[in-house]
Amino acid sequence: MAAGKKMCVKEKTPEGPPSPPGYRALPIKFSREQASSHFLYVREHRVRGGARSRWPPERTLFVLNVPPYCLEGCLARLFSVCGPVQSVHLHEKPEAGQPPQEPPSAQFCPKPEPGFQVAYVVFRTPAAVPKATALRGPLVISAQSHPVKTGIEKWAADYADSLVDPEALRQEVDKFMADYDKKMAAEDAKAEAEEGVPDEEGWVKVTRRGRQPGLPRAEAASLRLLEKEKRKKARKELLNFYAWQHRETQREHLARLRKKFEEDKQRIALLRAQRKFRPY
Repeated sequence: MAAGKKMCVKEKTPEGPPSPPGYRALPIKFSREQASSHFLYVREHRVRGGARSRWPPERTLFVLNVPPYCLEGCLARLFSVCGPVQSVHLHEKPEAGQPPQEPPSAQFCPKPEPGFQVAYVVFRTPAAVPKATALRGPLVISAQSHPVKTGIEKWAADYADSLVDPEALRQEVDKFMADYDKKMAAEDAKAEAEEGVPDEEGWVKVTRRGRQPGLPRAEAASLRLLEKEKRKKARKELLNFYAWQHRETQREHLARLRKKFEEDKQRIALLRAQRKFRPY
Protein backbone atom coordinates (compact mmCIF):
# COMPACT_ATOMS: atom_id res chain seq x y z
CA MET A 1 0.00 0.00 0.00
CA ALA A 2 1.38 3.44 -0.93
CA ALA A 3 2.73 5.61 1.87
CA GLY A 4 0.50 8.41 3.13
CA LYS A 5 -2.78 6.61 2.28
CA LYS A 6 -5.19 5.54 5.01
CA MET A 7 -7.89 2.89 4.89
CA CYS A 8 -10.95 2.65 7.13
CA VAL A 9 -10.87 -0.99 8.23
CA LYS A 10 -14.01 -2.30 9.92
CA GLU A 11 -13.52 -3.63 13.38
CA LYS A 12 -14.47 -7.22 14.13
CA THR A 13 -16.32 -7.56 17.38
CA PRO A 14 -15.53 -10.59 19.53
CA GLU A 15 -17.38 -13.59 18.09
CA GLY A 16 -19.42 -11.41 15.81
CA PRO A 17 -19.63 -10.03 12.27
CA PRO A 18 -17.69 -6.95 11.10
CA SER A 19 -19.11 -3.63 12.25
CA PRO A 20 -18.25 0.06 11.77
CA PRO A 21 -15.53 1.46 14.05
CA GLY A 22 -16.87 2.12 17.54
CA TYR A 23 -20.05 0.06 17.06
CA ARG A 24 -21.07 -3.42 18.09
CA ALA A 25 -23.20 -5.66 15.88
CA LEU A 26 -26.38 -6.97 17.50
CA PRO A 27 -28.30 -9.65 15.52
CA ILE A 28 -32.09 -9.61 15.53
CA LYS A 29 -34.74 -11.82 13.89
CA PHE A 30 -38.30 -11.01 12.95
CA SER A 31 -39.45 -14.41 14.23
CA ARG A 32 -37.87 -17.52 15.69
CA GLU A 33 -38.48 -19.44 12.45
CA GLN A 34 -36.44 -17.00 10.40
CA ALA A 35 -33.09 -18.47 9.38
CA SER A 36 -31.09 -15.30 8.66
CA SER A 37 -30.51 -12.39 11.03
CA HIS A 38 -30.58 -8.65 10.60
CA PHE A 39 -27.89 -6.66 12.40
CA LEU A 40 -28.27 -3.52 14.47
CA TYR A 41 -25.14 -1.49 15.22
CA VAL A 42 -25.12 -0.01 18.71
CA ARG A 43 -22.86 2.22 20.76
CA GLU A 44 -23.11 4.71 23.58
CA HIS A 45 -24.42 8.08 22.42
CA ARG A 46 -21.59 10.62 22.37
CA VAL A 47 -21.34 14.24 21.26
CA ARG A 48 -18.39 16.41 20.40
CA GLY A 49 -16.83 18.52 23.09
CA GLY A 50 -18.86 21.63 23.89
CA ALA A 51 -21.84 20.56 21.77
CA ARG A 52 -25.28 20.26 23.32
CA SER A 53 -27.12 16.99 23.09
CA ARG A 54 -30.82 16.49 22.73
CA TRP A 55 -30.57 13.31 24.81
CA PRO A 56 -28.46 12.60 27.94
CA PRO A 57 -25.28 10.95 26.60
CA GLU A 58 -24.60 8.85 29.70
CA ARG A 59 -28.09 7.25 29.52
CA THR A 60 -28.63 7.04 25.76
CA LEU A 61 -27.89 4.19 23.36
CA PHE A 62 -27.41 5.08 19.69
CA VAL A 63 -28.66 2.43 17.24
CA LEU A 64 -28.03 2.20 13.48
CA ASN A 65 -29.70 0.17 10.72
CA VAL A 66 -33.14 -0.06 12.36
CA PRO A 67 -35.58 -1.82 9.94
CA PRO A 68 -39.00 -0.31 9.16
CA TYR A 69 -40.93 -3.01 11.02
CA CYS A 70 -39.01 -2.35 14.27
CA LEU A 71 -40.81 0.58 15.89
CA GLU A 72 -40.37 2.36 19.22
CA GLY A 73 -42.28 -0.26 21.19
CA CYS A 74 -40.21 -3.10 19.72
CA LEU A 75 -36.92 -1.41 20.58
CA ALA A 76 -38.11 -0.57 24.09
CA ARG A 77 -39.06 -4.20 24.67
CA LEU A 78 -35.81 -5.58 23.19
CA PHE A 79 -33.59 -3.38 25.36
CA SER A 80 -35.73 -3.59 28.51
CA VAL A 81 -33.68 -6.64 29.55
CA CYS A 82 -30.78 -4.22 30.20
CA GLY A 83 -32.77 -1.81 32.36
CA PRO A 84 -35.92 0.32 32.42
CA VAL A 85 -36.31 2.29 29.18
CA GLN A 86 -37.47 5.89 29.52
CA SER A 87 -38.11 6.69 25.83
CA VAL A 88 -37.22 5.68 22.28
CA HIS A 89 -36.86 8.14 19.39
CA LEU A 90 -36.65 7.13 15.72
CA HIS A 91 -35.21 9.47 13.09
CA GLU A 92 -34.33 9.31 9.43
CA LYS A 93 -30.76 10.43 10.18
CA PRO A 94 -28.73 11.35 13.28
CA GLU A 95 -29.91 14.54 14.88
CA ALA A 96 -28.52 16.90 17.48
CA GLY A 97 -29.66 20.00 19.32
CA GLN A 98 -32.17 20.85 22.00
CA PRO A 99 -35.58 19.15 22.23
CA PRO A 100 -38.62 21.17 21.11
CA GLN A 101 -40.07 23.60 23.64
CA GLU A 102 -43.64 22.40 23.14
CA PRO A 103 -44.54 18.80 24.06
CA PRO A 104 -45.51 16.58 21.13
CA SER A 105 -49.21 16.33 20.35
CA ALA A 106 -50.95 13.09 21.24
CA GLN A 107 -53.44 13.55 18.36
CA PHE A 108 -51.10 14.45 15.51
CA CYS A 109 -48.16 12.05 15.61
CA PRO A 110 -45.61 12.25 12.78
CA LYS A 111 -45.69 9.36 10.34
CA PRO A 112 -42.71 7.00 10.54
CA GLU A 113 -40.11 7.54 7.87
CA PRO A 114 -40.04 4.80 5.22
CA GLY A 115 -36.86 2.78 5.06
CA PHE A 116 -34.13 2.13 7.59
CA GLN A 117 -33.69 4.59 10.43
CA VAL A 118 -31.53 5.45 13.44
CA ALA A 119 -32.77 5.26 17.03
CA TYR A 120 -31.97 6.88 20.37
CA VAL A 121 -32.88 4.62 23.30
CA VAL A 122 -32.90 6.59 26.56
CA PHE A 123 -32.62 4.49 29.74
CA ARG A 124 -33.52 5.56 33.24
CA THR A 125 -30.12 4.58 34.66
CA PRO A 126 -26.62 4.95 33.14
CA ALA A 127 -25.73 1.34 34.06
CA ALA A 128 -28.08 0.01 31.37
CA VAL A 129 -26.02 1.39 28.45
CA PRO A 130 -22.97 -0.91 28.91
CA LYS A 131 -25.32 -3.87 29.28
CA ALA A 132 -27.01 -2.96 26.00
CA THR A 133 -23.71 -2.71 24.13
CA ALA A 134 -22.72 -6.13 25.50
CA LEU A 135 -25.94 -7.89 24.44
CA ARG A 136 -25.67 -11.05 22.35
CA GLY A 137 -28.39 -12.09 20.01
CA PRO A 138 -30.25 -12.97 18.14
CA LEU A 139 -33.16 -11.02 19.68
CA VAL A 140 -36.65 -11.86 18.43
CA ILE A 141 -38.94 -9.00 17.44
CA SER A 142 -42.24 -10.81 16.86
CA ALA A 143 -43.42 -13.65 19.12
CA GLN A 144 -46.73 -15.06 20.31
CA SER A 145 -46.72 -12.89 23.43
CA HIS A 146 -45.97 -9.69 21.47
CA PRO A 147 -46.77 -10.15 17.74
CA VAL A 148 -45.81 -7.47 15.24
CA LYS A 149 -48.54 -6.67 12.75
CA THR A 150 -47.70 -6.84 9.06
CA GLY A 151 -49.52 -6.59 5.76
CA ILE A 152 -53.23 -5.77 5.81
CA GLU A 153 -53.39 -5.92 9.63
CA LYS A 154 -50.71 -3.25 9.87
CA TRP A 155 -52.41 -1.04 7.27
CA ALA A 156 -55.74 -1.33 9.08
CA ALA A 157 -54.11 -0.50 12.43
CA ASP A 158 -52.30 2.50 10.92
CA TYR A 159 -55.57 3.78 9.47
CA ALA A 160 -57.37 3.36 12.79
CA ASP A 161 -54.56 5.20 14.58
CA SER A 162 -54.73 8.06 12.07
CA LEU A 163 -58.35 8.86 13.02
CA VAL A 164 -58.53 11.71 15.53
CA ASP A 165 -60.91 11.57 18.50
CA PRO A 166 -62.84 14.92 18.44
CA GLU A 167 -63.32 15.04 22.22
CA ALA A 168 -59.65 14.29 22.95
CA LEU A 169 -58.64 16.88 20.35
CA ARG A 170 -60.91 19.50 21.94
CA GLN A 171 -59.43 18.84 25.37
CA GLU A 172 -55.88 19.10 24.02
CA VAL A 173 -56.64 22.38 22.21
CA ASP A 174 -58.35 23.83 25.30
CA LYS A 175 -55.38 22.90 27.46
CA PHE A 176 -52.94 24.40 24.94
CA MET A 177 -54.90 27.67 24.74
CA ALA A 178 -55.18 27.89 28.54
CA ASP A 179 -51.42 27.45 28.88
CA TYR A 180 -50.85 30.00 26.13
CA ASP A 181 -53.12 32.57 27.81
CA LYS A 182 -51.28 32.10 31.10
CA LYS A 183 -47.94 32.54 29.35
CA MET A 184 -49.07 35.73 27.57
CA ALA A 185 -50.59 37.14 30.78
CA ALA A 186 -47.32 36.54 32.61
CA GLU A 187 -45.33 38.23 29.83
CA ASP A 188 -47.71 41.23 29.80
CA ALA A 189 -47.49 41.57 33.58
CA LYS A 190 -43.69 41.41 33.45
CA ALA A 191 -43.53 43.99 30.65
CA GLU A 192 -45.93 46.31 32.49
CA ALA A 193 -43.88 46.03 35.68
CA GLU A 194 -40.64 46.81 33.81
CA GLU A 195 -42.10 49.68 31.77
CA GLY A 196 -40.38 52.97 32.57
CA VAL A 197 -38.09 51.41 35.18
CA PRO A 198 -34.39 52.17 34.52
CA ASP A 199 -31.89 49.34 34.76
CA GLU A 200 -28.62 49.32 36.69
CA GLU A 201 -26.95 51.62 34.15
CA GLY A 202 -29.86 54.03 33.98
CA TRP A 203 -31.28 52.90 30.65
CA VAL A 204 -35.04 52.64 30.17
CA LYS A 205 -36.32 49.84 27.97
CA VAL A 206 -38.64 51.10 25.21
CA THR A 207 -41.63 48.84 24.57
CA ARG A 208 -44.54 48.91 22.14
CA ARG A 209 -46.85 50.04 24.90
CA GLY A 210 -47.79 53.71 24.55
CA ARG A 211 -50.60 56.23 24.41
CA GLN A 212 -51.59 55.14 20.90
CA PRO A 213 -50.96 51.44 20.63
CA GLY A 214 -51.09 49.93 17.16
CA LEU A 215 -53.97 47.93 15.88
CA PRO A 216 -54.01 44.27 16.75
CA ARG A 217 -52.81 41.95 14.04
CA ALA A 218 -56.26 40.48 13.51
CA GLU A 219 -57.91 43.90 13.08
CA ALA A 220 -55.16 45.20 10.80
CA ALA A 221 -55.40 42.07 8.67
CA SER A 222 -59.19 42.50 8.43
CA LEU A 223 -58.81 46.11 7.26
CA ARG A 224 -56.28 45.11 4.63
CA LEU A 225 -58.59 42.36 3.41
CA LEU A 226 -61.55 44.76 3.13
CA GLU A 227 -59.45 47.28 1.21
CA LYS A 228 -58.28 44.56 -1.17
CA GLU A 229 -61.86 43.41 -1.79
CA LYS A 230 -62.93 47.00 -2.46
CA ARG A 231 -60.20 47.47 -5.08
CA LYS A 232 -61.08 44.13 -6.66
CA LYS A 233 -64.74 45.09 -6.85
CA ALA A 234 -63.89 48.44 -8.43
CA ARG A 235 -61.87 46.71 -11.15
CA LYS A 236 -64.77 44.37 -11.92
CA GLU A 237 -67.33 47.18 -12.19
CA LEU A 238 -68.73 47.44 -15.72
CA LEU A 239 -68.31 50.86 -17.33
CA ASN A 240 -70.79 52.21 -19.95
CA PHE A 241 -72.96 49.14 -19.58
CA TYR A 242 -76.24 51.04 -19.27
CA ALA A 243 -77.53 53.71 -21.70
CA TRP A 244 -77.59 56.43 -19.06
CA GLN A 245 -73.95 55.67 -18.22
CA HIS A 246 -73.06 56.08 -21.90
CA ARG A 247 -74.92 59.45 -22.11
CA GLU A 248 -73.22 60.72 -18.96
CA THR A 249 -69.83 59.71 -20.32
CA GLN A 250 -70.48 61.56 -23.59
CA ARG A 251 -71.59 64.74 -21.75
CA GLU A 252 -68.49 64.69 -19.58
CA HIS A 253 -66.30 64.15 -22.64
CA LEU A 254 -67.90 67.12 -24.49
CA ALA A 255 -67.51 69.32 -21.43
CA ARG A 256 -63.81 68.49 -21.24
CA LEU A 257 -63.37 69.19 -24.97
CA ARG A 258 -65.08 72.62 -24.67
CA LYS A 259 -63.01 73.55 -21.66
CA LYS A 260 -59.83 72.55 -23.46
CA PHE A 261 -60.93 74.53 -26.58
CA GLU A 262 -61.42 77.72 -24.52
CA GLU A 263 -58.05 77.24 -22.83
CA ASP A 264 -56.37 76.78 -26.23
CA LYS A 265 -58.02 79.97 -27.59
CA GLN A 266 -56.73 81.98 -24.65
CA ARG A 267 -53.27 80.54 -25.05
CA ILE A 268 -53.18 81.33 -28.81
CA ALA A 269 -54.33 84.91 -28.17
CA LEU A 270 -51.60 85.35 -25.61
CA LEU A 271 -48.98 84.04 -28.04
CA ARG A 272 -50.21 86.43 -30.80
CA ALA A 273 -49.99 89.33 -28.41
CA GLN A 274 -46.43 88.45 -27.53
CA ARG A 275 -45.42 88.26 -31.26
CA LYS A 276 -46.68 91.83 -32.05
CA PHE A 277 -44.01 93.92 -33.87
CA ARG A 278 -42.78 96.93 -31.84
CA PRO A 279 -39.91 98.77 -33.57
CA TYR A 280 -39.55 101.37 -30.78
